[in-house]
Amino acid sequence: MSLCLENLAIRKKGGEALFTAFSLNVEKGEIVTLMGPSGCGKSTLLDAIAGHLSQEFEYSGNIKLDDSILNQQPAHKRQVGILFQDDLLFPHLTVWENLAFALPDAIKGVERKEQAMSALKQIALTSIAESFPDQISGGQRARIALTRMLLAKPKVALLDEPYSKLDKDLRQQFRNQVEEQLREANIPALMVTHDEEDIPLGSRCITWPWEGNNAR
Repeated sequence: MSLCLENLAIRKKGGEALFTAFSLNVEKGEIVTLMGPSGCGKSTLLDAIAGHLSQEFEYSGNIKLDDSILNQQPAHKRQVGILFQDDLLFPHLTVWENLAFALPDAIKGVERKEQAMSALKQIALTSIAESFPDQISGGQRARIALTRMLLAKPKVALLDEPYSKLDKDLRQQFRNQVEEQLREANIPALMVTHDEEDIPLGSRCITWPWEGNNAR
């Protein structure tokens, strides 16, 4: 399963284009980084891929998963996972309940808790299963958010400045965990950041704003 963007352009309705003629292919197991300052359209591109583009924007071109065009599909059918800079855990649910919430609907009853607990065991966090998000550390919340995203079995992962709210000591540790788990999931991933240290070693990076052939 690969993510393919074909000749994509996003513009404000009745206004200027944020970017035009952007094409990219991200293979399964690959993490591609878009790097540039805030406010230049990186996150808006992720919104378009996920199906959450604000009504003030419009786009042309194709967003494809293998041979399936996603343009007209609603967000909940695209199977696109997103990891934000904020963990967005539900404050009224315990840690295991947050994970169980992400599981496919086909998983019922006690099996939902069993799978949530199994996921916590894999990341060595079973001790906080009954805790609420405000009772655990920022690093733990970040790991739970990543695990929740992957439990939903997305076909594509989008990462929107996922490390920016973590302190320096946690950032590198969490980067390694994200890269390892995304590659293990073997799905294409597209990350946006403004920090060169976030770029996975040896991976492709595209500088933004998009000005044509500026990949490196």
